[in-house]
Amino acid sequence: MKILIDFFPILLFFAAYKLHAWFGVGKEEAIYFATPVLMGATVVQMAIVYAIDKKLTALHKVTLALILVFGAITLALHDKRFIMWKPTVLYAGMAIALAVSIWGMRKSFLKAMLGSQLELPDPVWHKLNVAWVFYAAFMAISNAYVATYFSEDAWANFKIWGYVFPLAFLIGQGLYIAPHLRAHDANEKESTP
Repeated sequence: MKILIDFFPILLFFAAYKLHAWFGVGKEEAIYFATPVLMGATVVQMAIVYAIDKKLTALHKVTLALILVFGAITLALHDKRFIMWKPTVLYAGMAIALAVSIWGMRKSFLKAMLGSQLELPDPVWHKLNVAWVFYAAFMAISNAYVATYFSEDAWANFKIWGYVFPLAFLIGQGLYIAPHLRAHDANEKESTP
C-alpha cells in the first residue's frame, strides 16, 4: 500500500504526459499538461500520508515544496527545465545533508529519522547513511545527465523506468538490514526471562 502511495504522483504524471503526447495537440506541450497533474497528485499523496501517519517527515515537506515551487515556475515561465531539474535538486540536497550529518556532524541522520522504528547497531546505521549518500548522488547525476543530454520524452520515460534504481536500492537495503534485525530479535529473546 505504501509503495502505491509513493509512486502515485509519478505514475499520474507519466500517464498524463503520455496521453497528452499521444492524443493532445502535440508533444511539445505535454509536460505543461502533466506538471499540474504532478503537483495535484503530490498534494493528494501528502494528504493521504498525513491522514495515515498524522505527520509529514522533513523529506515529505521538502518534496512537496520543491514540486509545487518548481512546478509553478515551470508553468509561469513556460520553461520545462525547472520541473526536469527538480529531482536533481532534491537528490543533491539529500546527498549533501546526509554527507554533512555523517562526516561533518558525526551523526546518523537515518538513525535519527528511523531509529524509533528500527533497532540496528551503529556501524549498520553508518553504512546505511553512506549508501544513501552515494545513492542520492547517483540519482542526482543520472537525472541531470538525462535532463541535459536527452529529449523531454526520453526524460519522461526515464522518470518512470528509472524507478528500477530506487526499487533495487530499497530491496538491497532490506536484504542488508534483515540479518541485523533477526540478530537483534534473537538477542532480545535470550535476554527476556
